[in-house]
Amino acid sequence: MNSQLMNEFDYYLEHQQELVQKYNGKVIVIKGQTVIGVFDSELEAVQKTSEQHELGTFLVQKCEPGRESYTQTYHSRVVFAQGQ
Repeated sequence: MNSQLMNEFDYYLEHQQELVQKYNGKVIVIKGQTVIGVFDSELEAVQKTSEQHELGTFLVQKCEPGRESYTQTYHSRVVFAQGQ
């Protein structure tokens, strides 16, 4: 995970309890240590957020209590628009 995303993940860890109270079960997008989007799925979060922000500049995180929901790092990921 690059250092920018590590900062975003650290923000998530520090604020996990309050974020879960507000967004439990949702997928949140964090950029600049701010929640910039709330979605129902990771795919939707990536597709919608990448329309306005470059991939790799924001963190997509399932918002749930505990460690099981922590973001996983993917070395390669392809996102296809619907219909491709």
